[in-house]
Amino acid sequence: MQNAERSAKSADEAIELALADLGVGRDQVIIEVLSEGRSGILGIGAEEARVRVSLLDAIISESPQDELTSSSKEVLETILKALGLPTTVNIKSPSTYGMTDGQVTCVLDIQGEDLGILIGRRGKTLFSLQYLVNLILSKRLRSRVKVFVDVEGYRLRRQASLKALALRMADQVRANRRGITLEAMPPHERRIVHLALQDNPYVVTESIGEGDDRKVNITLRN
Repeated sequence: MQNAERSAKSADEAIELALADLGVGRDQVIIEVLSEGRSGILGIGAEEARVRVSLLDAIISESPQDELTSSSKEVLETILKALGLPTTVNIKSPSTYGMTDGQVTCVLDIQGEDLGILIGRRGKTLFSLQYLVNLILSKRLRSRVKVFVDVEGYRLRRQASLKALALRMADQVRANRRGITLEAMPPHERRIVHLALQDNPYVVTESIGEGDDRKVNITLRN
């Protein structure tokens, strides 16, 4: 047995049970807390803590990067299975999305049929799915992680489209000498526009509006 999963009233108790199953001490394993559990109200809704304990010898050849990548793929596949969606998750390099400064650990691209439901309006569902994957991973590994989730390259295409739009609008602002306000966008899409024009010598950008109605305003540089 190379790993063991156990549930108990507390994480420490579950860890001790898993260690007993493997017959080893804490210095010989990697411990992942899958769920901290909860006490509930008067015992109603209570949930036991759950942990996974893996032998160091079994994972010594796997780098932290490989461990995170495999764990993130597992988490996303579990969510998709629970949703009843027949899909395949492919791992891609962040560099394929223009991310080379360590801001993203890996890219998980979901493949399948009729997956528009995973994207949602303005990509909000997809962004929420990504948030959920990162939240679960951060709690499991007890460290902050950043995994990028896409559906059949949708965000890659959207990213290219927004960059092209930003450049066209910047040209129009320069030619007409009048500012242009783009349609409302979620934060991650506004950021793409801002980055696309941050070094433009003729225009500047700013976000205006409140909440879901925030937009990017492009104006002439003074």
